[in-house]
Amino acid sequence: MNTMIETLLKEFDNEANTTRKMLSRIPDDSYDWKPHAKSMTIRQLAVHIAELPTWIGMTLFTDELDFASAPYQPASVNNTAELLAYFEKSLAEGRNTLAAATDEQLQPIWTMRTGDQIHLAVTKGEMIRITFSQIVHHRAQLGVYLRLLNIPIPGSYGPSADELEMAF
Repeated sequence: MNTMIETLLKEFDNEANTTRKMLSRIPDDSYDWKPHAKSMTIRQLAVHIAELPTWIGMTLFTDELDFASAPYQPASVNNTAELLAYFEKSLAEGRNTLAAATDEQLQPIWTMRTGDQIHLAVTKGEMIRITFSQIVHHRAQLGVYLRLLNIPIPGSYGPSADELEMAF
């Protein structure tokens, strides 16, 4: 029987491969593009996707994230090579932290808030799963962006329509 950490690591590795393929498709000349005035730019979205693995350590080593006292400072990324290097650094940090953790460390409550407003209070294990879900969620958003730019989409859990089209 696998430990929870072993199960999370397997999911982490599978999602990392899919995310890497998606991030690698971003053209260097599209980083400031966004599909709608309320949308993030590709740069903002891709940097957020690339940094999310570091949330594993933040979750395990802190009790909360308070947006009121910890303003967001995204990494500076200007092209796909820089993005992929940043993603690989984040992956290594997240994976190493998770691999060194114990199932017992997943049990304490972790809180996300903005000052007095609590957005969620869940176990650290649940927050790590939420982080994985955020990667998948934002990766899907990036897929829509790429589709709108007519860039072929890689498959996630099987071949994409673009990959199937190339097979015939």
